[in-house]
Amino acid sequence: MAARLAQHGRANEVLVLDRYRFPRDKPCGGGLTGHVDDAMEELGLALDVPHISAHDARVRFAGFERSVTLGKPVNVIRREEFDTSLVAQVRGRGIEVVEGEGVVGYLDTGNGLVVTTSTGREIECDVLVGADGAASVVRKQLVGKSGEIPHRLFKLEMTVPAGSHQDQAMLYDFSLMARGLRGYSWVFPVPGNRYNVGLMHYPAADLRLGGKALTELLRIGMGDIGLEIPERGARGWPVWGYDPKKPVHRSRVLTVGDAAGIDGLTGEGIAIAMEQAVLAGDAIEHGLVTGDLSFSSYPRALRKSVVGRELNLDRRLAAMLYGGKRWRDWLSLILFDHDMLQFYAARVDGSE
Repeated sequence: MAARLAQHGRANEVLVLDRYRFPRDKPCGGGLTGHVDDAMEELGLALDVPHISAHDARVRFAGFERSVTLGKPVNVIRREEFDTSLVAQVRGRGIEVVEGEGVVGYLDTGNGLVVTTSTGREIECDVLVGADGAASVVRKQLVGKSGEIPHRLFKLEMTVPAGSHQDQAMLYDFSLMARGLRGYSWVFPVPGNRYNVGLMHYPAADLRLGGKALTELLRIGMGDIGLEIPERGARGWPVWGYDPKKPVHRSRVLTVGDAAGIDGLTGEGIAIAMEQAVLAGDAIEHGLVTGDLSFSSYPRALRKSVVGRELNLDRRLAAMLYGGKRWRDWLSLILFDHDMLQFYAARVDGSE
C-alpha cells in the first residue's frame, strides 16, 4: 500500500513500521497467483527473487488423484526472500521503513491519531493502515472480542529427499479430511530443491483441533506420500477468514491483507493484500484530497471489488466444503466432475 501512495506522489509522507527485521521467517505457502501478477504490475512492483512457475496441480484424496493444468501459472517463492525484496523496492521509492518497531496501540484525538509503538514512541499521523498480519493490533481494536474462531495454518520447508526428483506440480491433498481435518494439506515446489509443505484447518464449530493434533495430522499426511518431517519442524499460526460483516475501518483507520481477513477456501493472503493495497491506497489519496478521512465508503468499495466478491464467494464455498457434514459430497464434485475441478483450479490460480 505504501507503493500505491508513492504512485500518488506521497512517498515522503509515509512511514512504514514493522515489528520484525528483514529477512524474517514468515509462515506462508508462498504461492503467487495470477492476481498477484496483475496487482504487482499495477503497483509497479517486480518479482525479482528466485521462483518456480507451477503450471500444473494435483488434487488428491487417499488413493484417488486428478491432475489439472492451471489457467495461469502460480509462481512459488520463499516469503523470506520475497518480503525482503518488497521492502527494498519500497525504500527505493523514497519511503521510510523502520524495522524492529511495531504498533501496540492508537488513539483518535479528534484532530488526528496518536500511535504508540513497541519502542515507546508516540507518533502523530492523519491515517493509520493496519497491514500488520493475522495478529494485527489494529484489527483487535476494530473488532474487539468477537468470539470468532480462527483458521489454523501450519507450514515448514524441507529439502527434497535424496535420490528423488522435485515435482514441479502443486499438490492439494484432501485425504486428511477423513481423519478430522477440515481443509487440505499442500506440497509446493520452491527454489533450492525444496518443498513448502503445510495444512489449513477451517474453524468448523464441531471440530476444533489444537496445534498438537494438527502437527500430528501434517506428519501423517506427509508420511502417506513418502515425505518424512521432523517431530517439531512445523510452525503454526491462527488467521482470520474474511467476513464482510466484520469492520475493516473506522475514521482515519483502514485494514488490509491478513488484518482484514484471508481467503477462507484456499488460505490465500498475498494476492488479497496486493489487491486491497490498491483500493486502500486510492481511498487514502481521495480522503487526503477531499479532507474526508471517515473512509465510510471503503467497506462497500471492498465488497464490490473483484477481490471482495471473490473473498465472499470463497467464504461460502469454504463453509460448504469444510464446515458442514456433507463435505464428502462437495469434495466428490471437485474430484470427479471435470468442470468443478477446473473451477477449483481457476479459484486457486486467480484466473476465474
